[in-house]
Amino acid sequence: MYAVLETGGKQYRVSPGDLVKVERLGGEAGSPVRFDRVLLVAEGDRVTVGTPTVAGASVAGEVVGQGRGPKVIVFKFKRRKKYRRTQGHRQAQTTVRITEISRG
Repeated sequence: MYAVLETGGKQYRVSPGDLVKVERLGGEAGSPVRFDRVLLVAEGDRVTVGTPTVAGASVAGEVVGQGRGPKVIVFKFKRRKKYRRTQGHRQAQTTVRITEISRG
């Protein structure tokens, strides 16, 4: 069984027991989290596709930890003008363990 959910403007394909790094969510390690924007639920040959979401479906998970993603370097440069700007960014992330997928 698997589901496709949307959070933080991105889509993730998840199954029970998976560890997923998503955009930062509130909550301490061990706190429950529920995703209601489920776009697709599949169990064997039964596939339910939402329009745009599957009514009543949800994915439950547990926050494993908070962290930050890899550093991204933003470098702006204009040739022959002595213009150079460097900036770095690390996106805040939450690691979630998927516990159950409910069709609703």
